[in-house]
Amino acid sequence: MRIAISVNRRGVITLPARLRKALGVSGDDLLIAETTSEGVLLRPAVTLPVEIYSDERIAEFEAAERELSEWYERNES
Repeated sequence: MRIAISVNRRGVITLPARLRKALGVSGDDLLIAETTSEGVLLRPAVTLPVEIYSDERIAEFEAAERELSEWYERNES
């Protein structure tokens, strides 16, 4: 599929709906733009969720570790 797209004065490009649908790209997806010998390559960016642990969450982990340690001590034969 070839579709002409334009770049606005701020450097923003808009992918037409037909192209987004064909590629499975939606509104908040991240893409990697790469230069190649043939031009620009756009490909999906891999993103992974990150959890920032609160003090309460850290306490939950520590409690679980203590429980596991106690279980191993009781069942160590």
